[in-house]
Amino acid sequence: MITPPYLKKGDSIAIVAPARSVTIEEMMPAINLFEEWGLNVVLGNNLFRSHNQFSGTEEERAEDFQAMLDNDAIKAIICARGGYGIVRIIDLLSFDRFVEHPKWIVGYSDITIFHSHIHTCFGIETLHATMPINVFANHNYDATESMHDALFGKPISYQIATDSHSRVGEGTGELIGGNISILYSLSATESDINTDGKILFIEDLDEYLYHVDRMMLNLRRSGKLTNLAGLMIGGLTDMKDNTIPFGATAEEIILEAIEGTDYPVCFGFPAGHLDDNRALIFGREVTLKVSEDQSTVVFK
Repeated sequence: MITPPYLKKGDSIAIVAPARSVTIEEMMPAINLFEEWGLNVVLGNNLFRSHNQFSGTEEERAEDFQAMLDNDAIKAIICARGGYGIVRIIDLLSFDRFVEHPKWIVGYSDITIFHSHIHTCFGIETLHATMPINVFANHNYDATESMHDALFGKPISYQIATDSHSRVGEGTGELIGGNISILYSLSATESDINTDGKILFIEDLDEYLYHVDRMMLNLRRSGKLTNLAGLMIGGLTDMKDNTIPFGATAEEIILEAIEGTDYPVCFGFPAGHLDDNRALIFGREVTLKVSEDQSTVVFK
């Protein structure tokens, strides 16, 4: 895996909105924060446009992202927010210049498409982290500080209390993954991921339990849960049920999907659609160790 150059004070970063629309008022807290970090913030030309629920037409959104991919002075592209829309522009983009001059691509949720596509096609690390739309959610210092540390090349490791659903063990491998719904939607495309020997991270928001079951069965039947070095589960936020209950929680659905495997499993990791959304370097080798009392994730 290729690591993009870490940031340093004086570097330029870009904010673009490849999915849903944003306003200047929503972006100002993050802009101010990045400037406090000593960074020069460049805004996409179409950042504050709107087309239906999207931040501009497909052409406008692709134009912004392409411009930042091709600009060697930009050292990181921060996605303003997720939602939906990147799948409609991913095939309009050329990553030729990006491959020659890698830079950090940052975000989560719908940005899972970029993470998966770049991991599979180009072998370049990306950063699953909080975004400008919620960078100051509940003023959570840990989320933004972990993003800063990852971008500036500081050592990263996490320790959390072991969740009751977790499975004890230790494993080492490249960390990949993201939003379950997005991973499911990329199945059998060129952006699909190979999970063999890797640590898989998954999270999701606002899904019906039967659909979580459908997606986890897809991951199991496609072999993505078979040969993992470990599994990390982040936020399973605002899960829904039908009037007639599905009969299992999201955690129980995941545990059923991995029956017969013996790798370590860490539930309750603070990442995903949570205020405390810790930064994860996708493509980086990590060691996941789950004991009865404590779970640790250490990045190499």
